[in-house]
Amino acid sequence: MEGKIMKNPDPNKKIPSNPALEEEIRRRAEGGEISCAGAMQIAAQFGESPKELGQRLDAMEIRLTRCQLGLYGYTPEKKIVQPAAEVSPELEAQIRKAMQGNYLPCIAAWDIARSRRMPKMAVSSACEAMEIKIKPCQLGAF
Repeated sequence: MEGKIMKNPDPNKKIPSNPALEEEIRRRAEGGEISCAGAMQIAAQFGESPKELGQRLDAMEIRLTRCQLGLYGYTPEKKIVQPAAEVSPELEAQIRKAMQGNYLPCIAAWDIARSRRMPKMAVSSACEAMEIKIKPCQLGAF
């Protein structure tokens, strides 16, 4: 399966040891890979920021798969999100308002999905239709 490592890891950042957290990562990882959802659950469970967990996964050489926005980690296409057939004016306005520069941060896409009670991938599909890139990833994959 195609996975992701952090796009811009900080090589000078020392990741403090956390044996219980690292054991949970190893327990949940399959074949050196862990899903975005699994990684986010572990981050919440252990009170670690998603970015720090992404750095820890890199240090442990565990790749991320199955992005909840459909942007990476699927076989064989890698990216599975497709442009939405149409985007409501309300959703478009909410996306544009949340943009930072030319991009919509991953966390903003999640917040929009939560506030509108819609699947996360529906927000990324709208972004695809609007030709808006989603970044940065909360886990550091993009």
